[in-house]
Amino acid sequence: MQFSAIEIGLLLNGTVEGNPQAIVNQLAKIEEAKAGSLSFLANPKYEQYLYTTQASVVIVNNDLVLTEPVNATLVRVENAYSAFSILLEKYNTIKLNKTGIEQPSFIHPSAQLGSNVYIGAFSYVGPNVKIGDNSKIYPNTYLADNVTIGNNTTLFPAVKVYFDCIIGNNVIIHSGTIIGSDGFGFAPNTDGTYTKVAQIGNVVIEDDVEIGSNTTIDRATMGSTIISKGVKLDNLIQIAHNVEIGPNTVVAAQTGISGSSKIGENVIIGGQAGVVGHISIAKGSQIQAQSGIGRSITEEGKKWAGSPAVPYANNMRSQVVINRLPELEKKINELEKLIAELRNISI
Repeated sequence: MQFSAIEIGLLLNGTVEGNPQAIVNQLAKIEEAKAGSLSFLANPKYEQYLYTTQASVVIVNNDLVLTEPVNATLVRVENAYSAFSILLEKYNTIKLNKTGIEQPSFIHPSAQLGSNVYIGAFSYVGPNVKIGDNSKIYPNTYLADNVTIGNNTTLFPAVKVYFDCIIGNNVIIHSGTIIGSDGFGFAPNTDGTYTKVAQIGNVVIEDDVEIGSNTTIDRATMGSTIISKGVKLDNLIQIAHNVEIGPNTVVAAQTGISGSSKIGENVIIGGQAGVVGHISIAKGSQIQAQSGIGRSITEEGKKWAGSPAVPYANNMRSQVVINRLPELEKKINELEKLIAELRNISI
C-alpha cells in the first residue's frame, strides 16, 4: 500500500496542510509512528504526540487548533476517527485481495465456482459445493458435500464446514471455526449406556455475519440451526443444535447456548454467559458477562445479570449486600454476644 497525502485527502474529502506529495506505506499509532507512516489524532489526550511524531501524514479533525509547530503533513477531516477507519478498511481490502486456485488443493469436478474466487492451498472442496463470486477460501479449509457459500464471503484458514450447510453473502468466518458438527444428541438406554441420535439437519448462516476463531456451531438434529442476518459472534463460542439467533445479535467469547434455544434480534450477550436449552430470549435483551440464563426472558429490552440471572438492578443491589457480609457477620456476632450477656444478667 502506498498513498500520497493528496490522494488521502481526496479519498477522505479532507484538506491537506503541508506537503501534498508526502508518501506513506504503512499505518501506525501516532506515538509509535516512523517516517512513511500514516496515523491519526482523534482523542485530545494524545495531542502531545502530534508535535513529536515521526509520521509523514496525520489525519486530524477540522477544529484542531495547533499550539506548536508540526513536522507531519496534516489531512483535516470532519471526523478523524471515522476517516481513519475508512482507510483501515481499504488497507485490509487490498491486503486480503486474493484470487486464483493454489496448488495443491482438491476441487471436485461437480463443484461450482463463481468469478474471482480464491481457493488456498491444501483446501478441500467437495461434491456439489457452490462458491459465489469474489469469495475467498483460505488454505487448509474443508467444504463438505453440498455446501453453499455466497458472494463476497471469506473463510480464513482451517475453517471446516460439514455437509449441506449454507453460508450467505458477505460473511466472514475466522480460523479454526467448525460449522455443522454433530449436535449433542444421545438417547439413554435402560442399562445406563447411550445411543447416538443421528444429526441430519444443517446450519444456515445468513448474510453479513461474522464469526470469530474456534467457534463451533452444531448442525440441527432435524431442520436447521440458524444464525440470522447481521449476527456477530466472538471467538470460542458454542452454539448447540437447533439454536436460532435473531438478526443483529452480538455474542461475546466463551458463551455457550444450549440446544433449541431461540435468541431474539438485537440481543447482546456478554462473555462466558450460559444459556440453557429450549428457552427464548426476548428482542433487545442485554445479558451481562458470566450470567446464567435458566428460563425464558419475555420482556423486551431489559438488562440481566448473575447466575441464575435476575434483572440487572436487582443483581447490583445483591452485590452490595454480598460485599457487606463480613461487616454484617461481625455485627451479628456482637449482637449474639450482647444477648448472651443480657440473659446472664437476667438470671
